[in-house]
Amino acid sequence: MPETKRHLEIRTLLYLVLKTFADRAAIGSDQFVYWSASDPSRCLAPDAFVRLDTPDTPFGSWKTWERGAPELAVEIMSEHDAAPQTWAEKLAKYHELGVLELVAFDPEAAPGERLRVWDRIEGDLVERVVEGERSPCTVLELHWVVVPAPGHPATLRLARTTDGADLVLTPEEAAQRSAEAARRSAEAARRSAEAERRRAEAEQTARATAERRIAELEAELRRRGG
Repeated sequence: MPETKRHLEIRTLLYLVLKTFADRAAIGSDQFVYWSASDPSRCLAPDAFVRLDTPDTPFGSWKTWERGAPELAVEIMSEHDAAPQTWAEKLAKYHELGVLELVAFDPEAAPGERLRVWDRIEGDLVERVVEGERSPCTVLELHWVVVPAPGHPATLRLARTTDGADLVLTPEEAAQRSAEAARRSAEAARRSAEAERRRAEAEQTARATAERRIAELEAELRRRGG
C-alpha cells in the first residue's frame, strides 16, 4: 500500500528518535524482515524495529537467521492495517518473527485508543493494559508516550519519564534546544553586563555628586572662615 505523507512524517520522526540509540543497537524502518530461509513470503516490513547489541549497518533487508530477531517492532497503523482481519494476520506474523515487544500506534484513533502494546510472555504475544496513552518501553527501558508535534496532533515518542516531560530528542531537536539554551545564556550575559554597566555608571554619578558636594562645602567653609 502507498504511504501517506502523515504516515511518512510520523514514521520518520520515530526513526530519527530511535537512531539516537545506534551506538548500541541496529535500527530499521520499513525494510523487509525475513525469518524463514526456506520461505521468503514469511516477512514483514515494520515501520520501526530495534535489535540490541548489533552493529547498525546500512542493511537492505533483515534476515533473522543471520542477525537474530528484532526485540522491538513498531507499526504505525494505516486504514489498511486497521481492518481486524488484516491486523490479526500481521499480529500472527509478529508472533512467528519472535519480537519481545510490539507497539501499534494509530494517529487516526480517538484519544485513549491510539497506543497498543504487546509483550512476549511464555512464548505468546499478550496485549498489555495501556492507560493515559503512556506505557513502558521494556526493550529500551524508557516510556512510550503520545504527544503532539509540529503539524501533527499526535505522534509516538520515547521519553525518559512516565509523564513524557523528558522526551528523547532527535538530533535536530537537540541542536535546536542547544541553540536556544545558548541564545538564552547569551541574553542573560548581555542583561548582566548591561546591569553591571548601569550600576557602574550610577556609582560614578553618585561619586561625582558626592565629590562636588564636598567641594562646595569646603568652599563654603573657606568663605566663612575667611
